[in-house]
Amino acid sequence: MVGAAALSKRAIFQRFPDRATLYPDPQEWVNPGDSVVIAPRKIVAGPMRKEVGLLYAEVDTERVGAARRNLDVVGHYARPDVLQLRVNTERQTPATFS
Repeated sequence: MVGAAALSKRAIFQRFPDRATLYPDPQEWVNPGDSVVIAPRKIVAGPMRKEVGLLYAEVDTERVGAARRNLDVVGHYARPDVLQLRVNTERQTPATFS
């Protein structure tokens, strides 16, 4: 499932600083949402764009394992030849003033 919060200008507080400048169109969507439920090779629910609601879809749990093997969403982070994490363990000063 891919989802994002749908947020229209109406949801932003009237007191929000520069609200009218940032979002002059009263019908404007700050984030249109674009939520969708996807099965292997097909969309099963949605997409929902510029609307607020819930998407429902039945999931065949027997197919979950096979789908996970097809798309390795974390495996490329486990490649030390590509990515490396270094942690500086020395004490740091959060701010310096001159």
